[in-house]
Amino acid sequence: MSPRPTSRLSPVAATAAALISLAVAAPAHAAAPAHADDEAAPARATGVFLTVTGDDNAWVRGVLLDCRTELPAHHPHAAEACAAIDAAKGDFDKLPAKKGICTKQYAPVTVSATGTHRGKPVSWHKTYGNACEMGYSTGAVFRF
Repeated sequence: MSPRPTSRLSPVAATAAALISLAVAAPAHAAAPAHADDEAAPARATGVFLTVTGDDNAWVRGVLLDCRTELPAHHPHAAEACAAIDAAKGDFDKLPAKKGICTKQYAPVTVSATGTHRGKPVSWHKTYGNACEMGYSTGAVFRF
């Protein structure tokens, strides 16, 4: 009896499938207002979608950080993360880093930020040698 072939998605394909399913599941907005008085367009999503991805895309975590609204945050340290991004004037390369000691273990993590922060477009990513280096370099921004 020969082994049965199995179908397995690569981590990148699985991540892409998850993001596509989220986009498909998003509610659609009406094309035209119901009344002449309802001229306002639907509000656009704001915020920065942050991701942290492990070596070889073995795992991925993501969260939406919206520093403009008073809505409950999806980010567990939203106020601290927004303050850090504001201190860097929206430049993720200038996030306030903390000093600390990390091991030299190479287990790369890649972080990314895509969207808008305080009305400015953001598209940024960077790879760190390990999660410890990422934590000291980015503070609360990618701590989720």
